[in-house]
Amino acid sequence: MSDGVLSQEEIDALLRSDAFQEAINASEPDTHQAAAGPTGDELTNMEKDAVGEVANMVMGSAATALSTLLGKKVEITTPVVEITTPARLRHEYPLPYLLVNVEYVTGIKGSNVLIIKDGDAGVIVDLMMMGDGTSPPAQLEEMHLSAIAEAMNQMMGSASTAFSTIIKERVEISPPTVDLINLATDELKGRLANPDEPIVKVSFKMTIEDLVNSEMMQLMPLDFARELVGRLMDDMKAPHAEAAATAAAKTQAPTNAGYPTNAGYMEQLAAAPQPNAPLQSIAQDTGNAQYQLGGFTGGGNVKPANSVPVQPAQFAPLNMGFEPKTPSTIDLIMDVPLQITVELGKAKKTIREILNLAPGSVVELDKLAGEPVDLMVNGKLLAKGEVVVIDENFGIRITDIVSPMERVTNLQ
Repeated sequence: MSDGVLSQEEIDALLRSDAFQEAINASEPDTHQAAAGPTGDELTNMEKDAVGEVANMVMGSAATALSTLLGKKVEITTPVVEITTPARLRHEYPLPYLLVNVEYVTGIKGSNVLIIKDGDAGVIVDLMMMGDGTSPPAQLEEMHLSAIAEAMNQMMGSASTAFSTIIKERVEISPPTVDLINLATDELKGRLANPDEPIVKVSFKMTIEDLVNSEMMQLMPLDFARELVGRLMDDMKAPHAEAAATAAAKTQAPTNAGYPTNAGYMEQLAAAPQPNAPLQSIAQDTGNAQYQLGGFTGGGNVKPANSVPVQPAQFAPLNMGFEPKTPSTIDLIMDVPLQITVELGKAKKTIREILNLAPGSVVELDKLAGEPVDLMVNGKLLAKGEVVVIDENFGIRITDIVSPMERVTNLQ
């Protein structure tokens, strides 16, 4: 070194030193960690999209079940997925809420929590109790909680069916439990008890016609959400792999089918008679026959010996008979449910007579006392019988079965 300037040899030696390399490594950012994506407490954008898509389909099925139960149009849409904590949740929503805890016991293990505002739950209860939804109870009592638990049971039962369709595996849930808590003051339970544990929150927009326009939340542990995404990704990869294998098989099939390379086949092809040989023998035989025919008749036009022989075409006889039609396998429809009704009788009334009906009115039917009643299956007559009482319930003892031909005629 001279005058504070390093020579080229000194610079090369410094670059090769271990201390210099350690200093460089310490100053560089960890690019591997940056490229690895989010930390263990986060979800990637693709995972969030997958969770939102599954939640949208599942809650859409739940909304259909709730709509059938309430007799009102219910929509649960627009899922928004984010990571939060119970502590942050209590700070953002310091209001009374209804918590519905759902445990998945078959197919996928884990728990979900639905959070509904107590006011929205009151509207649902009022509609279930034959109200119009405009007079919800001021405070939810035990009876109201039982009613809302039944509604949530039907909702989540339908949701689990949709969930089962998505992951192509049977999914069962335990009966949901309902708790009314105030997020500002009451302590959370279960997986939500740890205030700092990351959880996945899916927010939905819930509307019940013009009665409810609110927000509904679904909470799930982070590991449950990741397992859900993993199941969904596995089901998506399977059809693609099968399609790729099918495409590869189709690509290879024409090569083997169009150009046979089997040695036995080539030997048979070489041993086959040449096309010209039979034509020559046939032509010779034909010439001899024509020569003899000419000598017998004293002359005549004799065709050349190399003329091509012509024979009438022969076809296999057509089978005009009809094969008996193979009956379909009835086992395929053994589990199809059918509606059975017993028809006691019929009567025709005018509109005036119908409007005059009141409690105590008597309607005379077209059946006589003691006459057999009709047993209908999906509206078609199947049998006749007599009414009996079995353990305080009405029943029918079948006395006559409609003939198979008549049954087939009625089913058409």
